[in-house]
Amino acid sequence: MKKLAESPHLTKDAENLKPQLSGLDNIERVIRKTTEAEVSQMESRLTILATTGSTGPFIGLFGTVWGIMGSFHKIGATGNASLAVVAPGISEALVATAIGLAAAIPAVVMYNNFVARIRKEEIEINNFTADFLNIIKRNFFKET
Repeated sequence: MKKLAESPHLTKDAENLKPQLSGLDNIERVIRKTTEAEVSQMESRLTILATTGSTGPFIGLFGTVWGIMGSFHKIGATGNASLAVVAPGISEALVATAIGLAAAIPAVVMYNNFVARIRKEEIEINNFTADFLNIIKRNFFKET
């Protein structure tokens, strides 16, 4: 505000002695750029959650397939399909699935929570920006 009040483009309105400027575009542009930078910074931290949420189930599925393939390989090698032969591979498959889901589910929940919070913050910033620009326009800029 001080920089705005000391601007060389400033003129005094003879009627009310309020400082008056002729344009609002630069202030709007700076506020918009700053708002976008802040929202972008908040969103940049969501990448790890989005990646974990979307890839976790596939990593678990890959582990499941690997474990099942191991069980089939043991069946082929021993010629025996007993529980003792297939149980280790299937248990590894189930553990891999559980780990993938245990990582993905909380990541998706947290991602959705943070996206909602960022959207609320963005709305509050935009509301503040509109109010702030109205105050500046009313007090510092010439009516056109």
